[in-house]
Amino acid sequence: MASAHDHSHGNVDALKVLARDALIACGEQWTNMREAVFLELARHNGPTSAYQIADDLSQSRGKRVAPNSVYRILDLFVANNLAVKIESANAFLANAHPGEEHDCVFLVCDACGGASHVDSHEVGQSLRDIATSQKFRAQRPVLEIRGTCNDCD
Repeated sequence: MASAHDHSHGNVDALKVLARDALIACGEQWTNMREAVFLELARHNGPTSAYQIADDLSQSRGKRVAPNSVYRILDLFVANNLAVKIESANAFLANAHPGEEHDCVFLVCDACGGASHVDSHEVGQSLRDIATSQKFRAQRPVLEIRGTCNDCD
């Protein structure tokens, strides 16, 4: 059964603790820069780009933060399930359940740019089965549905 939810983060500090603990459990370090990137990502309720995060951090820190540094951190977050990436928009969302691996179907609004996702183990497993049937090992199925959300319709 699929279940929908959004990525609004009522308690960013609690989410940060979960993300930190999940990253450390994966054998990675939780640095000041990684914390800053995660907090900036979690502050956004919708998808955001590495460039936007770098710009926001540059302004708040009073010194330039390079987008490529932010990209590396975001890639680490995606690899460790602290964030998810909307491939078609090259944008990221903080995972509301850091460290938990789950298959998502992203619903991306072309009008407002918002995104939500539906958790669906069944769809993810079907995609993995298709890959396996083609002698391909799937690591991270990504399924995005572009359209118009209810607010913009």
